[in-house]
Amino acid sequence: MSRTALGQRLPEIRVPPPGPASRALARRLRDVESRNVTQVTEKWPVFWDEARGANVRDADGNVYLDLTGAFGVALLGHAHPAVVESVRAQAGRLLHGMGDVHPPSGKVELLERLAALSPWEDARVVLSSTGSEAVETALKTALMATGRPGILAFEGGYHGLTMGALAATARSLFRDPFLARLYGGVAFAPFPDPVRYGAGAAERSLARVCEILESGVTASDGSVHPIGAVLVEPVQGRGGARVAPDGFMARLSRMAADAGALVIADEVFTGMGRCGEVLASARVGLRADLVCLGKALGGGMPLSACLAPRRVMDAWPESGGEALHTSTFLGHPLACAAGVAVLDTIEAEGVLERVRRVGGRLVTKLRTALGGLEGVADVRGLGLMLGIELARGPELEPSAGAAARAARIALTEGVLMLPAGDHAHVLELTPPVELSDAQMARAVDVVARAVGAVA
Repeated sequence: MSRTALGQRLPEIRVPPPGPASRALARRLRDVESRNVTQVTEKWPVFWDEARGANVRDADGNVYLDLTGAFGVALLGHAHPAVVESVRAQAGRLLHGMGDVHPPSGKVELLERLAALSPWEDARVVLSSTGSEAVETALKTALMATGRPGILAFEGGYHGLTMGALAATARSLFRDPFLARLYGGVAFAPFPDPVRYGAGAAERSLARVCEILESGVTASDGSVHPIGAVLVEPVQGRGGARVAPDGFMARLSRMAADAGALVIADEVFTGMGRCGEVLASARVGLRADLVCLGKALGGGMPLSACLAPRRVMDAWPESGGEALHTSTFLGHPLACAAGVAVLDTIEAEGVLERVRRVGGRLVTKLRTALGGLEGVADVRGLGLMLGIELARGPELEPSAGAAARAARIALTEGVLMLPAGDHAHVLELTPPVELSDAQMARAVDVVARAVGAVA
């Protein structure tokens, strides 16, 4: 067993994963959880028992190198000491409050800090627990502010699985079972894909954006829904770490403003430093009227937020004692304490610069290792949101399921990865910034072997 502290270790596989303890837990899980939630096979999953930095230890004692960041949450590393201590101290004082009636005092500090980092001088904030809740808040706010119910979203976009967010999420796998209940006033424009459409990708997408903004959305009952919200991820996360061509987001912002629609930046995945800035919008030129944050914001605690300037957020009426949009755990004391600790750490530890440096080195090493490998269409990303697209043929048809197969291979070598893209053809890498040189070298080596086996 290595004497290196958990967090800085290389993978250590004691028994082939999933080991007997994970398999036993999987059997117990199948007896009590809906079969739709967790995929259980002979080779998947492993059950986590402990995590620090860039390492995860499973129930069998195997140590993994985590390139998922637990869905991107652990940007600062798992169990960052400042976050853990802040939560521990808060738990001893106040475990729960009444967020919209008698708020915990810590809620105010987090709101002030979030307002200060926003792109507006007079930001107002609504807290919640999950990314999809933040998106729901933004969509409701846009409707209140514009009076226009229509939504323009993008193919490949993912915004959550609650009903409003799901209506604006393009993937048919998630949508089709619930079409009868989804809002019909959503139109999807193509996200510019330079891998397949080259230099014309942005023009093709913006032409469709223009059509939707001008005509609105005609629902199945014939009603026309004028566009009040343009919902977009600065970098598509689950869509495959897709980065739009330079200038696209700025032009999109201008078109939306000219049409009187509000731009909602879904920064649940990209925000809080994941892409090398507090808001990825700043890196890609997106001028948002509302911003949704989550994932890394809580440092491991469930926390999200919707931010907007006062001119937009004041479309909501003054509370008369009954909030129109709230939840039991809004402004939860432990989550707020964690959020403040995350913001402190980002500043104190120079996280933004570190993300740019580590992400730049990682993508360069991956391009070198995978360069010339048949079946690898693209290695891309921004900061520490990277994607390896697997496709074949002159039309670069997605290699359906290849990224999922690569992730299973990497698991046996002690590296955790996830597939992304509509066809599970993109390996999505969103590791913690606490990735040592040795860990990065091992990660690239394992990724190259796994991709070589399936590409």
